[in-house]
Amino acid sequence: MTVAKRISHFINGLPYEGGAGNRSADVFNPATGEAAAKVALAGAADVRKAVASAQQAFPGWAATPALRRARVLFKFKQLLDENADRLAEIITSEHGKVLSDARGDVMRGIEVVEFACGIPHLMKGEFSENVGTNIDCYSLRQPLGVCAGITPFNFPAMVGMWMFPVAIACGNTFVWKPSERDPSASLFIADLFQKAGLPPGVLNVVHGDKEAVDTLLTDPAVQAVSFVGSTPIAQYIYSTAAAHGKRVQALGGAKNHMVVMPDADMDQAVDALMGAAYGSAGERCMAISVAVAVGEAGDTLIKKLKPRVENLKIGPGTDPEVEMGPLITRAHLEKVLSYVDLGLKEGAQLVVDGRALKISRQGYEKGFYMGGCLFDRVTPAMRIYKEEIFGPVLAVVRANSFDEAVNLTNSHEFGNGTAIFTRDGDAARSFVNRITVGMVGVNVPIPVPVAFHTFGGWKQSAFGAHGMHGPEGIDFYTRLKTVTSRWPAGIKDGAEFTMPVMK
Repeated sequence: MTVAKRISHFINGLPYEGGAGNRSADVFNPATGEAAAKVALAGAADVRKAVASAQQAFPGWAATPALRRARVLFKFKQLLDENADRLAEIITSEHGKVLSDARGDVMRGIEVVEFACGIPHLMKGEFSENVGTNIDCYSLRQPLGVCAGITPFNFPAMVGMWMFPVAIACGNTFVWKPSERDPSASLFIADLFQKAGLPPGVLNVVHGDKEAVDTLLTDPAVQAVSFVGSTPIAQYIYSTAAAHGKRVQALGGAKNHMVVMPDADMDQAVDALMGAAYGSAGERCMAISVAVAVGEAGDTLIKKLKPRVENLKIGPGTDPEVEMGPLITRAHLEKVLSYVDLGLKEGAQLVVDGRALKISRQGYEKGFYMGGCLFDRVTPAMRIYKEEIFGPVLAVVRANSFDEAVNLTNSHEFGNGTAIFTRDGDAARSFVNRITVGMVGVNVPIPVPVAFHTFGGWKQSAFGAHGMHGPEGIDFYTRLKTVTSRWPAGIKDGAEFTMPVMK
């Protein structure tokens, strides 16, 4: 009998199996459909232990000069670069995405570490000399304390690295609660950070479910919470953590529209849609799930998309020839398939039906696979248009004009990302200015900002005043302190009872 590998927590620089109760969950290899490991699920006491470790480490780390913190981050980046392929393999084994996409997951995370290496400059305050006679005024950015991050399954490396490198660079300590569906990448990353010289307790990892999350949201020692996931959970995270006095940045769901104008380079638009809709099996918060075809673009788009979707190369992510791997779990696969059934009932035209896909390759017959699906003639009244499916399902909506396409995109409750494909600079500029979405691409299908800009959506795609990484990341993980100082030579005798006025 094979004993399943057990995945533990990481607290105070050491593996930690968990205390009383010792609950666990299966971790699957989506390519084979087999349970490959068991992950420990933290109880409230386990989470509090991680928070206490972070709280104990905070004073020393906050007092460490920013230059020395940056040197640890530089070493961490070096180790990530050296181990990027191994980390990608770990991600593919538990998530299922193809290795090239897993490497992209890692590299986009490394870019945020690279940004955080500039922390001595990024935390500089402002100074105004002689704002009044012999009086100076200046500002400081100081860390908050213990911060927490709750991250989804779809980017096991990147999304966590949107959070903790910036938080830790600013002088905070951190408790990371990754998805229990693909937990191993977080432990590998935490181990690399410690090898880079990070003191024990500065970064802790706990695996778990709602019990672990609720403990982080309510523990008084936790000062800030970062989250990426679905909108209902983002709303819950935001309202619960804020009610307990914490800063919160919570990014939710998406239904990203790509507007295809009649003048667009159709081959380029189709290439873009194939990668953006079906890459990572559609399990991306920035995936394009709606193509808005304007005017005569619709028929051409469908004609070019249909054979491409039908001929997607689907299989295990470790195969370099494969373009799309399996979905994360059997339950999620069934959910996505149910949306395809729903679309047919709602009257949409199923141009490509990937529901019956079977993988015959030995050892992969039970994997969580489906083929790409393509709907045409989808309308805004349909649930497959309104709701986030999070799978390889692309809906094509027809619009008669540019204005109708803009209004359609703006009317959707989500506002995470969008794109327009066109050769018309006037149309592109108008789109950028009028669209009510947080991240916009012009002939770029997945407009994820680079690390030194900020990632964040609008409307029901984001809750809280701050986005991830970039300038807003620094603002989120620090608090501003403003100092007004005068030294004894300029102090008059006697008390003053009026509001101070600079003279």
